[in-house]
Amino acid sequence: MYVDLPKKLYYGIGEVAAAFDVNTSLIRFWEKEFDILKPKKNAKGNRKFTPEDIKNLELIYHLVKERGFTLEGAKIHLKEQKQETLDTFDIIRKLEAIKGQLLKIKEHL
Repeated sequence: MYVDLPKKLYYGIGEVAAAFDVNTSLIRFWEKEFDILKPKKNAKGNRKFTPEDIKNLELIYHLVKERGFTLEGAKIHLKEQKQETLDTFDIIRKLEAIKGQLLKIKEHL
């Protein structure tokens, strides 16, 4: 899944949920389940996600929703083979970005 968010320092949970096309409750649940997600919280308790958090969410979304891992399986996979998974995921993300750009070019023709 290619997530197209504007370049910002922080993203609100609503923006993130809309970009991934999931409910905000799922994002909050994943925050509790996965240690790699550490959004900043302000005094009111609103979550603000950094671009690094977005990358981690993309990886979790890829493992759970696209590859069909269970939550426990995704946790184990991230602990045991994190670097290998990140390398593979970076390649997939770059290819999907290129595909998105090519589709935009096709629409303009």
